[in-house]
Amino acid sequence: MEDGFKVYGIDASPILVEEFRQKCPDALVRCEPVETSNFFDRKFDAVIAIGLMFLLSEDTQRQFIHRVSGVLNPGGRFLFTAPTQKVAWADNLTGRQSRSLGREEYEAALRKAGVELVAGYTDGGENHYYSAKRSTAPAR
Repeated sequence: MEDGFKVYGIDASPILVEEFRQKCPDALVRCEPVETSNFFDRKFDAVIAIGLMFLLSEDTQRQFIHRVSGVLNPGGRFLFTAPTQKVAWADNLTGRQSRSLGREEYEAALRKAGVELVAGYTDGGENHYYSAKRSTAPAR
């Protein structure tokens, strides 16, 4: 925001939404699940989903990827975190069942939605980041 970006946020947790509002008072934020969000009825140059994807069911993850593609401008970027291997585990913060589709399935879901996986990164905490870019052509 300090660099002039307009920031929007969506989270289903009222506590996290309030924290976001306190730290980023100039951002627009809504307390709602991403599964039913209308994403502020607009298109974006970038969507970031850190610590979210693997909390969704496998089908919902695929649907979310498709929905993100629909709200990205052509050439828009999508960054999300999930393990590279197909795996399920109990999330440390929520206690909920978490699941990763694995790199190959994420790549296939992105491609089907008209989004290309362009890079992957792993940080010091072993969190894997998928960096994708929406094509300039309409999704099939």
